[in-house]
Amino acid sequence: MADLEPLTATEEAFWRALMRIVLTLPRHLHNDMVRATGLSSSEYTVIMNLSEAPNRQLRMADLASATGLSPSRTTRVVDDLENRGLVTRRTSSADARSNLAEITAQGLTKLRSAWPSHLSSVRNRVLDHVDPRTLTKAAQALEAVAAQLENDRA
Repeated sequence: MADLEPLTATEEAFWRALMRIVLTLPRHLHNDMVRATGLSSSEYTVIMNLSEAPNRQLRMADLASATGLSPSRTTRVVDDLENRGLVTRRTSSADARSNLAEITAQGLTKLRSAWPSHLSSVRNRVLDHVDPRTLTKAAQALEAVAAQLENDRA
């Protein structure tokens, strides 16, 4: 450990800012969504991913992977959405061991009505505070970190 280089001042500032974001942004986005739409951020993410999927349906394992939620958390969120009529779940005809979640017409309506609030929250909390000239570089840096984390998870 003695040969580890300490972080530079710029690296330290970046790391600390990133940690503040990681620890606080999800709570703010969640609270914004619940207050404006009645959907949690996890629920919004699930129905958004289902709306973009082929036939508006995904295997539960694929939905968990797409959303970044744990399989058990995905199941709980889908249970709640199903109880509200926003999602249905059924056994896959291609593989009886798999369950498919599918967004309903009511779920699509809810997603469309929630989208402006989601957009406003993301802009107000994040994008309005990033210089547009640096956005591409920032996105590339965050994508590189996200890709590494996804590789580590596999």
